[in-house]
Amino acid sequence: MDTDRLFVLTCGPGSGKTTLIEALAAAGIATSPEVGRAVIREQLAAGGDALPWADQRAFAELMVVRDVAAQQAALASGDVTVLDRGVPDVVGFLRVSGLPVPPHIDAAADGCRYNRRVFIAPYWDEIFTGDAERKQSPEEARATFDVMVETYRGYGYDLVELPRTTVAERVAFIVERIQPGLRNL
Repeated sequence: MDTDRLFVLTCGPGSGKTTLIEALAAAGIATSPEVGRAVIREQLAAGGDALPWADQRAFAELMVVRDVAAQQAALASGDVTVLDRGVPDVVGFLRVSGLPVPPHIDAAADGCRYNRRVFIAPYWDEIFTGDAERKQSPEEARATFDVMVETYRGYGYDLVELPRTTVAERVAFIVERIQPGLRNL
């Protein structure tokens, strides 16, 4: 199946995911950046309120459209690709926010598929930091991790937890597990 070459990397905030995606790209692996950060930057620049700390529903709507587009672009590329989050992350975001999941977002998460194995970075207190786009507390980050586990499993994915180790070792861990797909290109 073509979607078998699309691997999602997910987690709660502050677990090293973005750094890992950048390192995978530097190692020559095709990657897709996190759409949530792009939405936040655009909303802040435009003075919009479709932000995770303001209008969470509007933020989720923008994210789902872009996450579907990212999956489709990765699929069209023909490359083995590691995506920084996937459509089920939007469902997880809504759940963490205590909001209902609209049927169209549930349908998008169910229909927009990736490789069955999803990489998940556990909450890691030693590397957790906040920034202008990540305003969650450590407690919220831990809760987000738990919700992402539940959400991805609910959509039929098998989670592969990343080890708490160096970025280089995490890159090697992922590359080793996606290697069969890389060889088939």
